[in-house]
Amino acid sequence: MRVRFGFRHGTDRGRKPADPGKIGSYFRQEMGILAIVAVTGIFYNIGMAAGPWFEGQLAQYLYDIIRGERTGREIAVLSLVYVLVIAMVQLLRFWKRLFVRRFANDVNKSIKGRIYHTAVHLPVMGAAQGNSLNIGDTMTRAVADAEACTEGMRKATTEVFDTGVVMLVYLVMLLSYDWRLTLLCLVFPPIAYLIAAKLRKMVTRTAAAAKESAGRLNSATLDMTENALTYRVYGAEKLRRASYEEALSDYEKRSVLSDIWNGSLQPVYLVISMAGVLPILYYGSRNVLGTGWQEWNIAAFSTFIALFTKLANKSSKAAKLFNAVQKAEVSWKRIQPLLSQTREETAQGTPGDTMTACLSPPFTLRVEDLSFAYPGSETKILSHVNFTAEGGQIIGVTGEIASGKSTLGRIFLGEYPYEGRVMLRDAAGRVVRGEDLVRTKGCLSYLGHEPELFDLSIVDNIRLGAVDPAGGAGEGMEGETRVWEVLRAVRFDEETAAMEAGARTIVGNSARKLSGGQQQRLALARALYHRAALYILDDPFSALDVTTERQILQNLREQEKNSIILLISHRLEIFPELDGVLWMERGSLTQSTHAALMRENGGYARLFREQTAGKGGTV
Repeated sequence: MRVRFGFRHGTDRGRKPADPGKIGSYFRQEMGILAIVAVTGIFYNIGMAAGPWFEGQLAQYLYDIIRGERTGREIAVLSLVYVLVIAMVQLLRFWKRLFVRRFANDVNKSIKGRIYHTAVHLPVMGAAQGNSLNIGDTMTRAVADAEACTEGMRKATTEVFDTGVVMLVYLVMLLSYDWRLTLLCLVFPPIAYLIAAKLRKMVTRTAAAAKESAGRLNSATLDMTENALTYRVYGAEKLRRASYEEALSDYEKRSVLSDIWNGSLQPVYLVISMAGVLPILYYGSRNVLGTGWQEWNIAAFSTFIALFTKLANKSSKAAKLFNAVQKAEVSWKRIQPLLSQTREETAQGTPGDTMTACLSPPFTLRVEDLSFAYPGSETKILSHVNFTAEGGQIIGVTGEIASGKSTLGRIFLGEYPYEGRVMLRDAAGRVVRGEDLVRTKGCLSYLGHEPELFDLSIVDNIRLGAVDPAGGAGEGMEGETRVWEVLRAVRFDEETAAMEAGARTIVGNSARKLSGGQQQRLALARALYHRAALYILDDPFSALDVTTERQILQNLREQEKNSIILLISHRLEIFPELDGVLWMERGSLTQSTHAALMRENGGYARLFREQTAGKGGTV
C-alpha cells in the first residue's frame, strides 16, 4: 500500500529534498521562490527608508508654512508623492510575504509528509524491535515540532530582509546624518541581543517542557477515550481520571510558563532598544540649535529620530527572532531522526514517493510457500501458503474466524518479515517482489477492513496524496473526472451529487457525517482511484446490501479488466460469481472454485448454505 496523506515530499512541482535530514535541503529545493523573495525583499526594504525621509520633510514643510515660507499646495503635493511611494513599497511587501508564505507551506508539506510516513510505520518498527512506542505521543510532539521548525525557517527568511536589510539601510542613513550620535545611540540595541542570548536556555527549556507535557496529555486523552468502558467495568475510572487531571494541570502550568518566557520578553527588548532616544533628544536638539556635531534643520531631526525608532523596533524583533530560531533548533533535533534517509531509501526511493511505473498488463501474481508468524511468537498464522492469480480475475478470500484472512492481505504491505516468495510479474517478464510492491507506483492498492477516513472533503479523501499530470495535487480536470468515475463505480455518485456541497462536502472526523455504507464506498473509491495491478480489498462490502455489492462487483469487472483483485470477505453470497476462491483454515490455504469447494470442502459448503438459506443462493 502506498501511504498517501495529501502531503508530498517536496513542492508543488513534485521535487523532494536531496537529504531530508539536513535543513539546508529545504532551502535549496525552494531556490526559485527564494530568488523572488530576495528581489522583492531588497527593493521593499530599501523603500522602507523613504517613510522616515518623507516624515521629516513633512515636518519641515509644516514648520515652513507656519513661518510663511511655504504654501499648503506644496505640502499637499509632497503628501501625495509620499502616499504613492508608500503604496509601491507596500505592494512589494505583499509579494515578498506571499512568496515567503508559499516557501513555508512547501517546506511544511515536505517535513510533515516525511514525518507522517515514518510515524505510520513506528508501531511496526516497534513490534519488530521489541519496543513499545507511543504513537499518539510521538505524533503530537513531531507535528508540533514540525510547525515550530517551519515557523523558525519562515521567520528567519522574512527577517533576513525585514530586519537585516532594512536595518542596514537605516544604519547607513543614520551615519550620513551624524555618525557620532549614531554610534552613541546604537549602544542600546546590542544589549537587547545579549539579553536574548542569555535567556536562550530558559526559552528553549520551557518550550521543550511544554511540548513534552502536551504529548503526555494527548496520550492520557487517547487512553481515557479508548479505554473508558474498561476502566468503568473494573472500577478504575476514578483513578484514571485523577491521572488525567494531573497531566492536564501539568500541561497548563508548563504551557503558561513557556508563553510567558516567549511572549513577555518582547516589550523588554523594545524598551532597552528605545533607550537610545534619550541621547538623540539631547544631542539632536543641539544640532538643530547649531551647537552640536552637525547642523540640522527640523527635517533632519525628525528623519533621524524616526529612523532610529524604526531601527530599534526592528532590533527588538530580531531578538524575538532569536528565540523563535532557538525553539526551532530544539524541535529540529527531535524530529531529525524521523526525517533522515536510509541508504535503502536513497537507492530505491522512499516508500510513498512516486516512482516510475515499470509494469504493463497482463499481470500474474504468484505466492509460493508463504509462512508467517508475528515477531516474538512461535505460532504460525500462515503456513506454506501457495496460490496464483491472473490479471482480470477477482479472487475471493474467506474462511473461519481467525483463519488468517486479513493477515494474508497485510503480508503484501511488507510490514513484517515472512518466509516464502511473493511475486508480481508483467507481460514483459519483469518482476516486483515482496516489500517492493509498496515502493513501486501502480503495483498495489490496499483497503483495510477498518479504513481511515479524514476530516476532509469527499474528493480530498479519495485523491489523498495523488498527483495529476499537470503537476498539482490531483486538482486537474483529469483528476476530477477520475473522482466521479470511481464514485460511479462504487455506487456513491448520486448520493454525493445530492449533497449540498457535492464532492466538496466535508465528511467530518473519521467520516462520522456519513453512514457506515457510505464510509465503506468512499474508502473503496479511494482504493480504486489510485490505479494498481493488484487490489487487496479487506471486507469492503460488510455494510452494504447484496444488490449494491453485486452492482459494484460488476463495475469492478468492467473498469479493472487488467488488474488482479483479492476480495477478502466473510460474506459468501457473491462468491459463485467470482473467478476463484481461496479457502483459509488454521493457517493453510486451498485454491479452487466455488463449485469445487461446495463439492469437496465441508467447511466452505456449510458456511455458504448458512448464509444463503432461504435466499435462493447458487450452489
